[in-house]
Amino acid sequence: MTRYAMAVDTVRCVGCSACVLACAEENQLPEDAYRCWITTETRGKFPVLTQEIRSERCNHCTDAPCVTACPTGASQVTIGGIVVVDHEMCTGCKACMGACPYDARYVHPDGYIDKCTFCVHRVERGLDPACVANCPTKALIFGDLDDPKSPVARLTVERKSKVNKPESGADPNVVFLI
Repeated sequence: MTRYAMAVDTVRCVGCSACVLACAEENQLPEDAYRCWITTETRGKFPVLTQEIRSERCNHCTDAPCVTACPTGASQVTIGGIVVVDHEMCTGCKACMGACPYDARYVHPDGYIDKCTFCVHRVERGLDPACVANCPTKALIFGDLDDPKSPVARLTVERKSKVNKPESGADPNVVFLI
């Protein structure tokens, strides 16, 4: 069985926003709409500070609360565990937005809820998501987390990693290499 995941190497990510721009172009997003974004987190007290830069998006959770919260079935799981929204079925009620622990959804100007799809239309053709394909520092790694030979699976074993909000119980499939 395939379980698609993305690893974000926080050592390599420089916050250039190439992922954000590639996603917007690939998915023909309206102006000021984003399926991924850059987060910068600073810890410590001056002059001893550390900074972590992360490319973030929908976490395509194994136990996705957005899917169970959706009253119309518009939020659904597709190939390899990728969570998508069927725009035709979506009423824009925002139940999925309230359920998402990662604040990864937004209201599209056409009234439906939209989010990252791991570029499922590319993945189905054997290509990486646009954000991964266009990352100049190779900080984004995509693949099958259940395939031990996959780079994403190997890196999550070889490197120290974390997920955002593990306490949510959603079992996210976006992992941050630290």
